[in-house]
Amino acid sequence: MRTKTSNNEFTLEFPSRSSNEGFARSAVACFAAQMDPTLNELEDIKTAVSEAVTNAIVHAYPDTIGRVVVKGRICQDNVLEITVKDRGRGIADVEQARQPMFTTGGEERSGMGFTIMESFMDRLSVRSVPGRGTTVVLRKRLAPRVKSGK
Repeated sequence: MRTKTSNNEFTLEFPSRSSNEGFARSAVACFAAQMDPTLNELEDIKTAVSEAVTNAIVHAYPDTIGRVVVKGRICQDNVLEITVKDRGRGIADVEQARQPMFTTGGEERSGMGFTIMESFMDRLSVRSVPGRGTTVVLRKRLAPRVKSGK
């Protein structure tokens, strides 16, 4: 049972291949476009989604290909909500994982994914159960645009 009302929504599911990160980012941007975001808002959303999806691809399924689900909803008060969910290995300590520079992905990872997501979105929540997966919810209220003309 849904408690929040939604003006529109989508669900996208794909294999955890790195080539699908750009697909997810573009799909979310196309969906968000109906809210008439500024270019800066759109770039912020794309960056945060890119980080969330990359985390799922790299960390949830390090040795296998799994499924990533991205859901988007337009909520009341011009709020865009994006959920990125996996059924991968999960995060043992979410608070530690949210600390800047912490990573389990090796030297090539910066450990800044959650920090970047937080800086570009209004709200970030992370739920994870080791061995069962992780759900990241990103929320951003878009500024109302003034329509020109009469």
